Amino acid sequence: MGVSATRAFPYSGRATAVVLRPGAERFGVPTVAVPQLSVANLDTAANLDAVAERVAALPDRVAVALFPEYALTGFVADERARAVALDRDGPELDRLRSVAAANDLAIVAGYLERAASDNRLYNALAYVAPDGDTTVYRKRHLRGSEADVVTAGDERVVVETPAGSTGLVTCYDLNVVGDSAAFAADRVDALFVAGAWPAAHSENWRLLLRARALDGVRWVVGAGWTGARDVPDAPETVYAGRSAVVRPDGAVAAALNRDERDLIADLDPEVLAEQREFIPVLDAAGNDDLHTPNPRSGSRNDNGV
Repeated sequence: MGVSATRAFPYSGRATAVVLRPGAERFGVPTVAVPQLSVANLDTAANLDAVAERVAALPDRVAVALFPEYALTGFVADERARAVALDRDGPELDRLRSVAAANDLAIVAGYLERAASDNRLYNALAYVAPDGDTTVYRKRHLRGSEADVVTAGDERVVVETPAGSTGLVTCYDLNVVGDSAAFAADRVDALFVAGAWPAAHSENWRLLLRARALDGVRWVVGAGWTGARDVPDAPETVYAGRSAVVRPDGAVAAALNRDERDLIADLDPEVLAEQREFIPVLDAAGNDDLHTPNPRSGSRNDNGV
């Protein structure tokens, strides 16, 4: 197994943290990126521009780019949320699909969704493949004032990605151990987590990313919202950032603080196999609680509620 290398170099006024396995491209090791950014609340056009710019600047080897919770729309817990909510088959998601296709990579990004079937709002997370196929997860576990505006989703989502079978997770979902156990029963290889964690509780974010990696012996990639929400007539919130890639043994492989930087890392399948052999919790006798089937995998046109 190759030894990972770490280096940093300037990019458009930002620094880029990189952890790569030498020769990874030759051996089919997937590379993921988290372009950590500050979201422009209630300004979808600006956010889409930022996503397109950051994706276009990534190295060609990147297979998946992850952005935070509500990355496309931002969020405020009042009537203004409905004005920026998106249709998953609307022009904004079409632009995201175009960006993915133009750069030949998958994009994971959160947004406020308006359901075509019943006009309800959801905290949604889209996985957009390079061919445009789109899988959408709706956050199941809401917290605080968010629950006054959006409806909770009711299904976990697993999607095939360059990292293997991958569970989609949004922010507060990390706290729910039962969901983690269900993903373990599905034997997912990775979790992609979109977050908007308050800076005051950033240690919880980092701890939970590590815990969810270890308790399912899988890679975890967490994309954190950085900067602050400063919207008239809404509480100001400073966000943690602190995006991270966590190994299947719970160790942090690479991480950022709060700057708008790119985090780039390889998710080496040899590391996953080695750790699952060393920590065989998924195969341990008596783990009946893990054997719960996954309710579904998402699809682009499913607007079920």
